[in-house]
Amino acid sequence: MSRLLAWARNTWRALTSMGTALVLLFLLALGAMPGALLPQRSLNAGKVADYLAAHRTIGPWLDRLQAFNVFGSFWFTAIYTLLFVSLLGCLTPRLIEHARAMRATPVPAPRNLARLPKHADTTIAGEVDELASTLTARLRGWRTVVRRGDTVEISAEKGYLREFGNLVFHFSLLGLLVAVAVGKLFGYEGNVVVIADGGPGFCSASPAAFDSFRAGNTVDGTSLHPICLRVNDFQARYLASGQATSFAADIDYQAGRDLTGGRWTPYRLEVNHPLRVSGDRVYLQGHGYAPTFTVTFPDGQSRTSTVQWRPDNPRTLLSSGVARIDPPAGSYPDAAERRQHQIAIQGLLAPTEQLDGNLLSSSFPALIAPAVAVDIYSGDTGLDSGRPQSLYTLDPHLIDQHRLTRVKRVNLRIGQQVRVEQGPAAGSIVRFDGAVPFVNLQVSHDPGQIWVLVSAITMMAGLVVSLLVRRRRIWIRLQTASRGTVNVQVGGLARTDNAGWGDEFERLVGRLQDGLPAPTTMAPA
Repeated sequence: MSRLLAWARNTWRALTSMGTALVLLFLLALGAMPGALLPQRSLNAGKVADYLAAHRTIGPWLDRLQAFNVFGSFWFTAIYTLLFVSLLGCLTPRLIEHARAMRATPVPAPRNLARLPKHADTTIAGEVDELASTLTARLRGWRTVVRRGDTVEISAEKGYLREFGNLVFHFSLLGLLVAVAVGKLFGYEGNVVVIADGGPGFCSASPAAFDSFRAGNTVDGTSLHPICLRVNDFQARYLASGQATSFAADIDYQAGRDLTGGRWTPYRLEVNHPLRVSGDRVYLQGHGYAPTFTVTFPDGQSRTSTVQWRPDNPRTLLSSGVARIDPPAGSYPDAAERRQHQIAIQGLLAPTEQLDGNLLSSSFPALIAPAVAVDIYSGDTGLDSGRPQSLYTLDPHLIDQHRLTRVKRVNLRIGQQVRVEQGPAAGSIVRFDGAVPFVNLQVSHDPGQIWVLVSAITMMAGLVVSLLVRRRRIWIRLQTASRGTVNVQVGGLARTDNAGWGDEFERLVGRLQDGLPAPTTMAPA
Protein backbone atom coordinates (compact mmCIF):
# COMPACT_ATOMS: atom_id res chain seq x y z
CA MET A 1 0.00 0.00 0.00
CA SER A 2 2.81 2.41 0.87
CA ARG A 3 4.44 1.75 -2.53
CA LEU A 4 1.13 2.42 -4.27
CA LEU A 5 0.67 5.69 -2.39
CA ALA A 6 4.27 6.70 -3.17
CA TRP A 7 3.73 5.89 -6.86
CA ALA A 8 0.48 7.89 -6.94
CA ARG A 9 2.11 10.84 -5.16
CA ASN A 10 5.10 10.87 -7.52
CA THR A 11 2.83 10.55 -10.56
CA TRP A 12 0.73 13.48 -9.38
CA ARG A 13 3.82 15.60 -8.74
CA ALA A 14 5.17 14.80 -12.20
CA LEU A 15 1.81 15.55 -13.86
CA THR A 16 1.37 18.86 -12.08
CA SER A 17 4.86 20.19 -12.75
CA MET A 18 5.26 23.17 -15.06
CA GLY A 19 7.57 21.15 -17.32
CA THR A 20 4.84 18.56 -17.90
CA ALA A 21 2.32 21.30 -18.66
CA LEU A 22 4.66 22.78 -21.29
CA VAL A 23 5.19 19.35 -22.87
CA LEU A 24 1.42 18.74 -23.00
CA LEU A 25 0.85 22.19 -24.50
CA PHE A 26 3.40 21.36 -27.21
CA LEU A 27 1.70 17.99 -27.83
CA LEU A 28 -1.67 19.74 -28.10
CA ALA A 29 -0.31 22.07 -30.78
CA LEU A 30 1.37 19.15 -32.54
CA GLY A 31 -1.80 17.06 -32.37
CA ALA A 32 -3.86 19.87 -33.92
CA MET A 33 -1.71 19.88 -37.06
CA PRO A 34 -3.47 16.88 -38.73
CA GLY A 35 -6.75 18.71 -38.18
CA ALA A 36 -5.44 21.59 -40.26
CA LEU A 37 -3.70 19.52 -42.94
CA LEU A 38 -6.21 16.70 -43.46
CA PRO A 39 -9.94 16.97 -44.33
CA GLN A 40 -12.18 16.51 -41.31
CA ARG A 41 -15.29 14.37 -41.47
CA SER A 42 -17.32 16.79 -39.36
CA LEU A 43 -16.66 19.62 -41.85
CA ASN A 44 -16.71 17.84 -45.21
CA ALA A 45 -17.36 14.11 -45.35
CA GLY A 46 -17.10 14.19 -49.15
CA LYS A 47 -13.49 15.39 -49.08
CA VAL A 48 -12.63 12.65 -46.58
CA ALA A 49 -14.13 10.05 -48.92
CA ASP A 50 -12.13 11.49 -51.84
CA TYR A 51 -8.94 11.38 -49.76
CA LEU A 52 -9.54 7.75 -48.78
CA ALA A 53 -10.19 6.84 -52.41
CA ALA A 54 -7.00 8.57 -53.56
CA HIS A 55 -4.78 7.17 -50.76
CA ARG A 56 -5.81 3.54 -50.42
CA THR A 57 -2.74 2.52 -48.40
CA ILE A 58 -2.23 5.24 -45.82
CA GLY A 59 -5.85 6.46 -45.78
CA PRO A 60 -7.34 3.52 -43.79
CA TRP A 61 -4.50 3.74 -41.24
CA LEU A 62 -5.14 7.44 -40.76
CA ASP A 63 -8.83 6.69 -40.36
CA ARG A 64 -8.10 4.12 -37.64
CA LEU A 65 -6.05 6.77 -35.84
CA GLN A 66 -9.01 9.17 -36.08
CA ALA A 67 -6.95 11.60 -38.15
CA PHE A 68 -10.12 12.68 -39.97
CA ASN A 69 -11.82 13.52 -36.67
CA VAL A 70 -8.86 14.98 -34.80
CA PHE A 71 -10.67 17.26 -32.38
CA GLY A 72 -13.06 14.51 -31.30
CA SER A 73 -10.48 11.73 -31.17
CA PHE A 74 -9.66 9.86 -27.98
CA TRP A 75 -5.96 10.85 -28.08
CA PHE A 76 -6.62 14.57 -28.59
CA THR A 77 -9.22 14.50 -25.79
CA ALA A 78 -6.70 12.73 -23.53
CA ILE A 79 -4.03 15.39 -24.18
CA TYR A 80 -6.58 18.14 -23.63
CA THR A 81 -7.78 16.64 -20.33
CA LEU A 82 -4.26 15.96 -19.03
CA LEU A 83 -3.22 19.53 -19.87
CA PHE A 84 -6.23 20.87 -18.01
CA VAL A 85 -5.48 18.73 -14.92
CA SER A 86 -1.76 19.58 -15.09
CA LEU A 87 -2.38 23.32 -15.22
CA LEU A 88 -4.95 23.19 -12.44
CA GLY A 89 -2.70 21.11 -10.19
CA CYS A 90 0.31 23.29 -10.97
CA LEU A 91 -1.35 26.67 -10.51
CA THR A 92 -3.43 26.05 -7.40
CA PRO A 93 -0.40 25.69 -5.03
CA ARG A 94 1.22 28.73 -6.67
CA LEU A 95 -1.93 30.76 -6.09
CA ILE A 96 -2.00 29.74 -2.42
CA GLU A 97 1.69 30.56 -2.05
CA HIS A 98 1.22 33.97 -3.71
CA ALA A 99 -1.70 34.76 -1.38
CA ARG A 100 0.53 33.97 1.59
CA ALA A 101 3.32 36.14 0.16
CA MET A 102 0.89 39.03 -0.26
CA ARG A 103 -0.01 38.83 3.44
CA ALA A 104 3.57 38.32 4.66
CA THR A 105 5.76 41.20 5.82
CA PRO A 106 9.04 41.94 4.04
CA VAL A 107 11.93 39.82 5.30
CA PRO A 108 14.53 41.21 7.76
CA ALA A 109 17.72 42.76 6.42
CA PRO A 110 20.80 40.58 5.83
CA ARG A 111 23.59 40.89 8.39
CA ASN A 112 26.04 42.55 5.98
CA LEU A 113 24.36 44.88 3.50
CA ALA A 114 27.71 45.68 1.88
CA ARG A 115 27.82 42.20 0.35
CA LEU A 116 24.70 42.83 -1.72
CA PRO A 117 25.16 43.59 -5.44
CA LYS A 118 23.84 47.11 -4.89
CA HIS A 119 24.54 49.01 -1.70
CA ALA A 120 25.29 52.51 -0.40
CA ASP A 121 26.14 54.09 2.97
CA THR A 122 26.52 57.55 4.49
CA THR A 123 26.34 59.48 7.74
CA ILE A 124 23.47 61.94 8.16
CA ALA A 125 22.83 64.53 10.82
CA GLY A 126 19.65 63.85 12.76
CA GLU A 127 17.87 61.41 15.07
CA VAL A 128 17.27 57.74 14.22
CA ASP A 129 13.49 57.68 14.80
CA GLU A 130 12.88 60.93 12.93
CA LEU A 131 15.05 59.83 10.01
CA ALA A 132 13.36 56.40 9.88
CA SER A 133 9.96 58.07 9.54
CA THR A 134 11.26 60.35 6.76
CA LEU A 135 12.83 57.55 4.75
CA THR A 136 9.78 55.29 5.17
CA ALA A 137 7.53 58.06 3.84
CA ARG A 138 9.75 58.41 0.77
CA LEU A 139 9.32 54.75 -0.16
CA ARG A 140 6.02 55.39 -1.92
CA GLY A 141 4.63 52.29 -3.65
CA TRP A 142 6.79 49.92 -1.60
CA ARG A 143 5.53 47.55 1.06
CA THR A 144 7.51 48.50 4.15
CA VAL A 145 8.02 47.38 7.72
CA VAL A 146 10.16 49.02 10.40
CA ARG A 147 11.96 46.80 12.92
CA ARG A 148 13.48 48.37 16.03
CA GLY A 149 16.20 46.95 18.25
CA ASP A 150 19.82 47.94 18.74
CA THR A 151 19.45 49.40 15.26
CA VAL A 152 16.43 50.50 13.26
CA GLU A 153 15.85 48.51 10.06
CA ILE A 154 13.47 49.36 7.23
CA SER A 155 12.58 46.41 4.98
CA ALA A 156 10.78 47.23 1.71
CA GLU A 157 9.64 45.06 -1.16
CA LYS A 158 8.03 45.79 -4.52
CA GLY A 159 6.93 43.85 -7.63
CA TYR A 160 4.27 41.49 -6.29
CA LEU A 161 2.38 42.14 -9.54
CA ARG A 162 4.91 40.06 -11.45
CA GLU A 163 3.75 36.80 -9.93
CA PHE A 164 0.15 38.02 -10.04
CA GLY A 165 0.50 38.65 -13.80
CA ASN A 166 2.09 35.24 -14.23
CA LEU A 167 -0.82 33.59 -12.45
CA VAL A 168 -3.34 35.61 -14.46
CA PHE A 169 -1.66 34.47 -17.67
CA HIS A 170 -1.76 30.78 -16.74
CA PHE A 171 -5.29 30.83 -15.28
CA SER A 172 -6.45 32.66 -18.41
CA LEU A 173 -4.89 29.88 -20.49
CA LEU A 174 -6.85 27.43 -18.36
CA GLY A 175 -10.00 29.49 -18.93
CA LEU A 176 -9.30 29.50 -22.67
CA LEU A 177 -9.14 25.71 -22.69
CA VAL A 178 -12.41 25.50 -20.77
CA ALA A 179 -14.12 28.01 -23.09
CA VAL A 180 -13.03 26.10 -26.19
CA ALA A 181 -14.25 22.85 -24.65
CA VAL A 182 -17.62 24.42 -23.81
CA GLY A 183 -17.93 25.64 -27.40
CA LYS A 184 -17.22 22.14 -28.72
CA LEU A 185 -19.73 20.57 -26.34
CA PHE A 186 -22.65 22.98 -26.62
CA GLY A 187 -22.03 24.78 -29.92
CA TYR A 188 -23.15 24.04 -33.44
CA GLU A 189 -22.49 25.31 -36.94
CA GLY A 190 -24.63 25.06 -40.06
CA ASN A 191 -24.23 26.17 -43.67
CA VAL A 192 -27.07 26.94 -46.04
CA VAL A 193 -27.49 28.42 -49.51
CA VAL A 194 -30.21 31.06 -49.79
CA ILE A 195 -31.47 32.42 -53.10
CA ALA A 196 -31.53 36.23 -53.26
CA ASP A 197 -34.00 38.54 -55.00
CA GLY A 198 -37.24 36.97 -53.85
CA GLY A 199 -35.99 33.52 -52.86
CA PRO A 200 -37.84 31.54 -50.21
CA GLY A 201 -35.34 32.23 -47.40
CA PHE A 202 -34.84 29.77 -44.57
CA CYS A 203 -35.46 29.18 -40.85
CA SER A 204 -32.87 27.60 -38.54
CA ALA A 205 -35.32 25.67 -36.38
CA SER A 206 -33.93 22.25 -37.27
CA PRO A 207 -30.69 20.73 -38.59
CA ALA A 208 -32.72 19.61 -41.62
CA ALA A 209 -32.97 23.26 -42.71
CA PHE A 210 -29.22 23.39 -43.36
CA ASP A 211 -27.27 22.00 -46.29
CA SER A 212 -24.57 20.87 -43.85
CA PHE A 213 -24.67 20.84 -40.05
CA ARG A 214 -21.99 20.19 -37.43
CA ALA A 215 -23.31 19.68 -33.94
CA GLY A 216 -21.48 19.77 -30.62
CA ASN A 217 -21.18 16.59 -28.59
CA THR A 218 -24.22 17.45 -26.46
CA VAL A 219 -26.36 19.02 -29.21
CA ASP A 220 -29.16 16.81 -30.53
CA GLY A 221 -30.75 19.46 -32.76
CA THR A 222 -33.91 19.92 -30.69
CA SER A 223 -32.90 23.14 -28.95
CA LEU A 224 -31.64 25.36 -31.77
CA HIS A 225 -32.37 29.06 -31.57
CA PRO A 226 -34.84 29.68 -34.41
CA ILE A 227 -33.95 32.48 -36.81
CA CYS A 228 -35.76 33.15 -40.08
CA LEU A 229 -34.24 35.30 -42.77
CA ARG A 230 -34.68 36.19 -46.42
CA VAL A 231 -32.20 37.79 -48.79
CA ASN A 232 -33.65 40.77 -50.59
CA ASP A 233 -30.60 41.77 -52.58
CA PHE A 234 -26.94 40.95 -53.04
CA GLN A 235 -24.25 43.32 -54.30
CA ALA A 236 -20.68 42.57 -55.28
CA ARG A 237 -18.05 44.99 -56.52
CA TYR A 238 -15.18 43.96 -58.75
CA LEU A 239 -12.03 45.46 -60.20
CA ALA A 240 -11.57 45.49 -63.96
CA SER A 241 -9.50 42.32 -63.57
CA GLY A 242 -12.47 40.54 -62.02
CA GLN A 243 -11.07 40.55 -58.50
CA ALA A 244 -13.78 41.11 -55.91
CA THR A 245 -13.46 44.13 -53.60
CA SER A 246 -16.63 43.83 -51.50
CA PHE A 247 -19.70 41.68 -50.89
CA ALA A 248 -22.90 42.69 -49.12
CA ALA A 249 -26.43 41.34 -48.79
CA ASP A 250 -29.53 43.21 -47.69
CA ILE A 251 -31.54 40.81 -45.56
CA ASP A 252 -34.61 40.77 -43.35
CA TYR A 253 -34.66 38.54 -40.29
CA GLN A 254 -36.97 37.40 -37.50
CA ALA A 255 -36.02 36.11 -34.06
CA GLY A 256 -37.65 35.78 -30.66
CA ARG A 257 -41.09 37.37 -30.43
CA ASP A 258 -40.91 38.60 -34.01
CA LEU A 259 -41.37 35.00 -35.20
CA THR A 260 -44.96 35.05 -33.98
CA GLY A 261 -45.55 38.77 -34.47
CA GLY A 262 -44.64 38.75 -38.15
CA ARG A 263 -42.25 41.71 -37.91
CA TRP A 264 -39.11 41.64 -40.08
CA THR A 265 -35.97 43.57 -39.17
CA PRO A 266 -33.67 44.78 -41.99
CA TYR A 267 -29.92 44.27 -41.78
CA ARG A 268 -26.99 44.73 -44.13
CA LEU A 269 -24.87 41.60 -43.95
CA GLU A 270 -21.23 42.01 -44.97
CA VAL A 271 -18.10 39.91 -44.88
CA ASN A 272 -16.57 39.99 -41.37
CA HIS A 273 -19.66 41.86 -40.09
CA PRO A 274 -21.99 39.05 -39.03
CA LEU A 275 -25.55 39.36 -37.80
CA ARG A 276 -25.61 38.62 -34.05
CA VAL A 277 -28.98 37.60 -32.65
CA SER A 278 -30.25 35.15 -30.02
CA GLY A 279 -26.72 34.05 -29.21
CA ASP A 280 -26.09 33.05 -32.83
CA ARG A 281 -23.94 34.63 -35.50
CA VAL A 282 -24.85 34.64 -39.18
CA TYR A 283 -21.86 35.03 -41.51
CA LEU A 284 -21.80 35.84 -45.22
CA GLN A 285 -19.30 33.33 -46.60
CA GLY A 286 -19.71 33.14 -50.34
CA HIS A 287 -21.97 33.65 -53.30
CA GLY A 288 -22.79 32.40 -56.77
CA TYR A 289 -25.64 32.31 -59.25
CA ALA A 290 -28.82 30.29 -59.66
CA PRO A 291 -30.20 30.05 -63.23
CA THR A 292 -33.95 30.01 -63.80
CA PHE A 293 -35.50 27.63 -66.35
CA THR A 294 -39.14 27.33 -67.34
CA VAL A 295 -40.35 24.14 -68.98
CA THR A 296 -43.68 24.15 -70.80
CA PHE A 297 -44.94 20.59 -71.21
CA PRO A 298 -46.98 19.39 -74.24
CA ASP A 299 -50.29 19.90 -72.44
CA GLY A 300 -49.50 23.61 -71.96
CA GLN A 301 -48.72 23.43 -68.24
CA SER A 302 -45.37 24.84 -67.14
CA ARG A 303 -42.92 24.48 -64.30
CA THR A 304 -40.14 26.90 -63.26
CA SER A 305 -36.97 25.96 -61.41
CA THR A 306 -34.34 28.19 -59.79
CA VAL A 307 -31.49 26.16 -58.29
CA GLN A 308 -28.00 27.24 -57.30
CA TRP A 309 -25.13 26.10 -59.50
CA ARG A 310 -21.61 25.57 -58.24
CA PRO A 311 -18.98 28.22 -59.16
CA ASP A 312 -16.13 26.28 -60.80
CA ASN A 313 -13.94 29.29 -61.60
CA PRO A 314 -13.55 31.69 -58.65
CA ARG A 315 -12.29 34.50 -60.91
CA THR A 316 -15.07 34.47 -63.52
CA LEU A 317 -17.74 32.51 -61.56
CA LEU A 318 -18.32 30.16 -64.48
CA SER A 319 -20.70 27.70 -62.81
CA SER A 320 -21.99 24.19 -63.38
CA GLY A 321 -25.04 22.38 -62.15
CA VAL A 322 -28.31 20.61 -62.79
CA ALA A 323 -31.97 21.61 -62.80
CA ARG A 324 -34.42 18.70 -62.38
CA ILE A 325 -38.03 19.47 -63.34
CA ASP A 326 -41.02 17.23 -62.64
CA PRO A 327 -44.16 17.48 -64.82
CA PRO A 328 -47.15 19.11 -63.09
CA ALA A 329 -49.70 16.86 -61.41
CA GLY A 330 -52.36 15.75 -63.87
CA SER A 331 -50.14 15.95 -66.94
CA TYR A 332 -49.91 12.15 -67.06
CA PRO A 333 -52.37 9.55 -65.78
CA ASP A 334 -50.11 7.66 -63.38
CA ALA A 335 -46.93 8.24 -61.43
CA ALA A 336 -44.87 5.74 -63.43
CA GLU A 337 -45.59 7.52 -66.72
CA ARG A 338 -44.98 10.85 -65.07
CA ARG A 339 -41.51 9.72 -64.00
CA GLN A 340 -40.67 8.86 -67.59
CA HIS A 341 -41.35 12.45 -68.69
CA GLN A 342 -39.17 14.32 -66.23
CA ILE A 343 -36.64 16.78 -67.64
CA ALA A 344 -33.10 17.48 -66.46
CA ILE A 345 -31.00 20.43 -67.61
CA GLN A 346 -27.26 20.09 -67.02
CA GLY A 347 -24.50 22.42 -68.14
CA LEU A 348 -22.63 25.66 -67.61
CA LEU A 349 -23.73 29.16 -66.62
CA ALA A 350 -21.62 32.18 -67.63
CA PRO A 351 -22.45 35.44 -65.78
CA THR A 352 -20.89 37.41 -68.65
CA GLU A 353 -21.02 35.47 -71.90
CA GLN A 354 -17.88 34.88 -73.93
CA LEU A 355 -18.03 32.54 -76.92
CA ASP A 356 -15.20 30.83 -78.74
CA GLY A 357 -17.22 29.33 -81.56
CA ASN A 358 -19.89 27.39 -79.66
CA LEU A 359 -17.70 26.97 -76.57
CA LEU A 360 -19.11 29.05 -73.72
CA SER A 361 -16.99 30.71 -71.06
CA SER A 362 -17.28 33.78 -68.84
CA SER A 363 -15.22 36.95 -69.13
CA PHE A 364 -16.33 38.64 -65.88
CA PRO A 365 -17.88 37.50 -62.59
CA ALA A 366 -20.70 40.07 -62.51
CA LEU A 367 -24.14 39.18 -63.89
CA ILE A 368 -23.89 41.35 -67.04
CA ALA A 369 -24.78 39.09 -69.97
CA PRO A 370 -25.77 35.68 -68.57
CA ALA A 371 -25.91 32.68 -70.88
CA VAL A 372 -25.97 28.91 -70.50
CA ALA A 373 -24.61 25.95 -72.44
CA VAL A 374 -26.78 22.99 -71.49
CA ASP A 375 -27.61 19.39 -72.26
CA ILE A 376 -31.34 18.62 -71.94
CA TYR A 377 -32.24 15.13 -70.77
CA SER A 378 -35.62 13.44 -70.73
CA GLY A 379 -36.71 10.44 -68.70
CA ASP A 380 -36.40 9.37 -65.08
CA THR A 381 -34.21 11.90 -63.19
CA GLY A 382 -34.40 9.90 -59.95
CA LEU A 383 -36.47 12.57 -58.16
CA ASP A 384 -38.91 9.98 -56.80
CA SER A 385 -36.41 7.21 -56.10
CA GLY A 386 -35.57 8.32 -52.57
CA ARG A 387 -31.86 7.84 -53.29
CA PRO A 388 -29.50 10.73 -52.44
CA GLN A 389 -28.14 12.53 -55.48
CA SER A 390 -25.60 15.24 -56.13
CA LEU A 391 -27.10 18.69 -56.41
CA TYR A 392 -24.69 19.61 -59.19
CA THR A 393 -24.42 16.49 -61.39
CA LEU A 394 -26.74 13.86 -62.78
CA ASP A 395 -26.52 10.26 -61.63
CA PRO A 396 -24.38 8.56 -64.33
CA HIS A 397 -26.09 5.22 -63.65
CA LEU A 398 -29.39 6.61 -64.89
CA ILE A 399 -27.72 7.62 -68.16
CA ASP A 400 -25.87 4.30 -68.52
CA GLN A 401 -29.14 2.42 -67.97
CA HIS A 402 -30.88 4.60 -70.62
CA ARG A 403 -33.43 5.69 -68.07
CA LEU A 404 -32.31 9.24 -68.84
CA THR A 405 -31.62 10.25 -72.44
CA ARG A 406 -30.02 13.39 -73.82
CA VAL A 407 -32.37 15.00 -76.30
CA LYS A 408 -30.79 18.42 -76.93
CA ARG A 409 -27.53 20.38 -76.60
CA VAL A 410 -27.87 24.13 -76.97
CA ASN A 411 -26.57 27.57 -75.92
CA LEU A 412 -29.20 29.98 -74.59
CA ARG A 413 -29.29 33.64 -73.66
CA ILE A 414 -31.95 35.29 -71.49
CA GLY A 415 -35.40 34.79 -73.01
CA GLN A 416 -34.31 32.23 -75.59
CA GLN A 417 -36.04 28.88 -75.72
CA VAL A 418 -35.72 25.55 -77.47
CA ARG A 419 -38.29 22.86 -78.37
CA VAL A 420 -37.59 19.23 -77.59
CA GLU A 421 -38.26 17.27 -80.77
CA GLN A 422 -37.59 13.70 -79.62
CA GLY A 423 -37.74 11.39 -76.67
CA PRO A 424 -40.44 11.02 -74.00
CA ALA A 425 -40.63 14.80 -73.51
CA ALA A 426 -41.07 15.60 -77.22
CA GLY A 427 -43.07 18.81 -77.65
CA SER A 428 -41.81 20.38 -74.41
CA ILE A 429 -40.27 23.87 -74.54
CA VAL A 430 -37.30 24.85 -72.36
CA ARG A 431 -36.71 28.56 -71.78
CA PHE A 432 -33.81 30.27 -70.02
CA ASP A 433 -35.21 33.12 -67.91
CA GLY A 434 -31.94 34.48 -66.52
CA ALA A 435 -30.16 34.06 -63.21
CA VAL A 436 -30.25 35.48 -59.69
CA PRO A 437 -27.51 35.57 -57.03
CA PHE A 438 -27.42 33.21 -54.11
CA VAL A 439 -25.43 33.56 -50.87
CA ASN A 440 -23.80 30.95 -48.71
CA LEU A 441 -24.60 31.66 -45.05
CA GLN A 442 -23.08 30.12 -41.96
CA VAL A 443 -25.05 30.08 -38.71
CA SER A 444 -22.74 29.58 -35.75
CA HIS A 445 -23.58 29.16 -32.08
CA ASP A 446 -20.67 29.08 -29.63
CA PRO A 447 -21.51 29.82 -25.98
CA GLY A 448 -17.81 29.88 -25.12
CA GLN A 449 -16.77 32.47 -27.70
CA ILE A 450 -17.04 35.54 -25.47
CA TRP A 451 -15.03 33.73 -22.78
CA VAL A 452 -12.38 32.82 -25.35
CA LEU A 453 -12.05 36.55 -26.11
CA VAL A 454 -11.96 37.51 -22.42
CA SER A 455 -9.39 34.80 -21.69
CA ALA A 456 -7.21 35.88 -24.61
CA ILE A 457 -7.27 39.53 -23.49
CA THR A 458 -6.45 38.69 -19.87
CA MET A 459 -3.69 36.34 -21.05
CA MET A 460 -2.04 39.19 -22.92
CA ALA A 461 -2.50 41.57 -19.99
CA GLY A 462 -1.01 39.07 -17.55
CA LEU A 463 1.90 38.35 -19.89
CA VAL A 464 2.70 42.06 -20.28
CA VAL A 465 2.59 42.61 -16.50
CA SER A 466 4.82 39.59 -15.81
CA LEU A 467 7.38 40.79 -18.37
CA LEU A 468 7.47 44.44 -17.35
CA VAL A 469 7.31 44.21 -13.54
CA ARG A 470 10.41 43.17 -11.56
CA ARG A 471 10.44 41.81 -8.04
CA ARG A 472 12.99 43.72 -5.90
CA ARG A 473 13.84 44.35 -2.27
CA ILE A 474 15.73 47.07 -0.40
CA TRP A 475 16.83 47.36 3.22
CA ILE A 476 17.85 50.46 5.16
CA ARG A 477 19.76 50.12 8.45
CA LEU A 478 19.95 53.17 10.73
CA GLN A 479 22.40 53.29 13.63
CA THR A 480 23.52 56.18 15.84
CA ALA A 481 27.11 57.04 14.89
CA SER A 482 27.74 59.84 17.41
CA ARG A 483 25.71 62.47 19.10
CA GLY A 484 23.45 64.09 16.43
CA THR A 485 24.54 61.86 13.53
CA VAL A 486 23.16 58.61 12.12
CA ASN A 487 24.98 55.98 10.06
CA VAL A 488 22.70 54.92 7.13
CA GLN A 489 23.28 51.75 5.10
CA VAL A 490 21.14 50.86 2.05
CA GLY A 491 21.20 47.54 0.23
CA GLY A 492 19.16 46.39 -2.75
CA LEU A 493 18.48 43.09 -4.49
CA ALA A 494 16.54 42.27 -7.66
CA ARG A 495 14.83 38.92 -7.17
CA THR A 496 14.05 38.31 -10.84
CA ASP A 497 15.51 40.38 -13.67
CA ASN A 498 18.65 42.47 -13.01
CA ALA A 499 18.31 44.49 -16.22
CA GLY A 500 18.00 48.17 -15.34
CA TRP A 501 18.12 47.50 -11.60
CA GLY A 502 21.38 49.42 -11.14
CA ASP A 503 19.97 52.66 -12.59
CA GLU A 504 16.75 52.24 -10.59
CA PHE A 505 18.71 51.68 -7.37
CA GLU A 506 20.73 54.86 -7.96
CA ARG A 507 17.57 56.86 -8.60
CA LEU A 508 16.03 55.44 -5.44
CA VAL A 509 19.10 56.33 -3.37
CA GLY A 510 19.00 59.86 -4.78
CA ARG A 511 15.33 60.20 -3.83
CA LEU A 512 15.99 58.94 -0.31
CA GLN A 513 18.86 61.39 0.38
CA ASP A 514 17.27 64.38 -1.37
CA GLY A 515 17.23 67.32 1.04
CA LEU A 516 18.73 65.43 3.99
CA PRO A 517 21.52 67.20 5.94
CA ALA A 518 24.26 64.70 5.19
CA PRO A 519 27.84 65.50 6.18
CA THR A 520 28.96 63.10 3.45
CA THR A 521 27.21 62.01 0.25
CA MET A 522 25.50 58.63 0.12
CA ALA A 523 27.61 56.70 -2.39
CA PRO A 524 26.01 53.78 -4.26
CA ALA A 525 28.34 50.87 -4.92
